[in-house]
Amino acid sequence: MHEVAALPWPVALAYLVSGILFILALRGLSSPASSRNGNRFGMAGMAIAVGTTLATHKFLDMAEILGAIVIGGLIGFVIARRIAMTAMPQLVAAFHSLVGMAAVVVGAAAFLSPVAFGIADPETLQIFPVSRIEMGLGVAIGAITFSGSVIAFLKLNGNMSGKPIMLPMRHFINLGTLAAILGLVAYFVTDQSPWIFWTVTALSFVIGFLLIIPIGGADMPVVVSMLNSYSGWAAAAMGFTLHNTAMIITGALVGSSGAILSYIMCRAMNRSFISVIAGGFGAEAGPSGGGEPKEQRPWKRGSAEDAAFLMEQAENVIIIPGYGMAVSQAQHALREMSDMLKEAGVNVKYAIHPVAGRMPGHMNVLLAEASVPYDEVFELEDINSEFSQADVAFVIGANDVTNPAAKTDKSSPIYGMPVLDVANAKTVLFVKRSMGGVGYAGVDNDVFYMDNTMMLLGDAKKMVEEIVKALD
Repeated sequence: MHEVAALPWPVALAYLVSGILFILALRGLSSPASSRNGNRFGMAGMAIAVGTTLATHKFLDMAEILGAIVIGGLIGFVIARRIAMTAMPQLVAAFHSLVGMAAVVVGAAAFLSPVAFGIADPETLQIFPVSRIEMGLGVAIGAITFSGSVIAFLKLNGNMSGKPIMLPMRHFINLGTLAAILGLVAYFVTDQSPWIFWTVTALSFVIGFLLIIPIGGADMPVVVSMLNSYSGWAAAAMGFTLHNTAMIITGALVGSSGAILSYIMCRAMNRSFISVIAGGFGAEAGPSGGGEPKEQRPWKRGSAEDAAFLMEQAENVIIIPGYGMAVSQAQHALREMSDMLKEAGVNVKYAIHPVAGRMPGHMNVLLAEASVPYDEVFELEDINSEFSQADVAFVIGANDVTNPAAKTDKSSPIYGMPVLDVANAKTVLFVKRSMGGVGYAGVDNDVFYMDNTMMLLGDAKKMVEEIVKALD
């Protein structure tokens, strides 16, 4: 493939327009209210970028290119239509892995046929030094993204334990591997021997694996956004190799926005950004504090009728959704319940923790799917002080994000993470499948055993539907 002689300004203008649309897409995706328009901007920008690339390049077989686009588009369409919202975090991790592998494949193709990519002297076949740096970094970041995303997928999908897996001398191994990768990339500038390129690739696959396995389930939302950032930087590096402005712009936007989101998530969880991206640096091996449910402690069980009566008599009800709501697909029944409460004169609000679910914004998307008004949904910092005035805190499927152990138990894996202060409400209604389970971080919740807590055990959707019947 090589570029066709064409006026440069139309191509530059098209890529500029696509870049602007990508920026508008990111702005739109910053709020559930504008997310649909954000997706439309992103789709339009990608269509312009792909169309411009196809129009300004010659291919050995255009039919193969168009066929690959159609097949990939159909696969993406079918997956998007069929995937459950509970599996969305796994899907995102899987897509990140594909972006990483694409960067590795493009880098390998460029290394094997550098003249075809315009990055080598046609006579000597020596790759230009700058291109070697771009290629080495792109392949390294892509390989890290791929193997790290695969591990994240396995953890999110339940194929691998969500608990941190601590290898002996892991910090020494990680730092040594990273130093070797950077050293070989630097050496690659002076010597383009195949063993250097393939060693960098292999070591990068290994370090992606090593960086993610020590990270526990409580930090998985940060990992998802972090891998999103990695995939962007990999695409940007490959954009330099392919001399494609749109890829550079898009990759830089995804990389920077993902890094910013990861930093925000770390602040929300009181985690060190450096410790997370370094593979749980500073985490200690051994059992987590409070890792087993304490069933022998006394607790109160309630019914749907009890919950309906308490909420119908309340003035202020705050609903706290979590992953259990997503699993049972209870968001539509929950909205129906809140509508009935509002008709009865009850003030209803939703409290969203930044890391509720398995990825950033997971609960916001579910509530938006159920047409919950955006002005009723509040983030942790905006609503936490209101729990002391709430008559009822209705927790549906959330555990770790409401666990006071984050403030009191220094041995807990979630210690230091800001949590929703549901315990301050007059009454806590806690919807949970059974008393035998614990949250994703493997920590029991003291709220279950408080005097003002009533446990509503059973499937979340069925429980809410029973409450709706009782209210009716």
